[in-house]
Amino acid sequence: MSLGARRPRRQMNQINVVPYIDVMLVLLVIFMVTAPMINPGEINLPSVGASLKTPVAPMEVIIESDVSLALRDRSKSSETLPMTQDELVSEIRRKQVENPDQPVVISADKSVRYEEVIKVMDILEGQQVKKVGLLVKPK
Repeated sequence: MSLGARRPRRQMNQINVVPYIDVMLVLLVIFMVTAPMINPGEINLPSVGASLKTPVAPMEVIIESDVSLALRDRSKSSETLPMTQDELVSEIRRKQVENPDQPVVISADKSVRYEEVIKVMDILEGQQVKKVGLLVKPK
């Protein structure tokens, strides 16, 4: 028996992942059992007496299916006034001088092309309207 006649050890080039899978399954079971037992935290919100400033009703720019424009000032009345693009610009400019924080919402028919809505938004941006939104119908 010679000591130099030993067979060289074979390198193992594979990783045995079975123990890791076992550990993961045990952790999964632990989390599945304990998750329903955890109560979500309760948040105590601060309360306010009366609102200091009442919100201003928005102006509504209406784009009809034939791409005609109309304006409705919800703060004063629910009457819709049809107008041209130039009239719309002058009316919004006048109302923004009176109340610069009044928001403007765009209400477009669903058949109107997106390009027309963007044009109106561009006009409002050119008039330095601070708050512009899109009006949608909830489901």
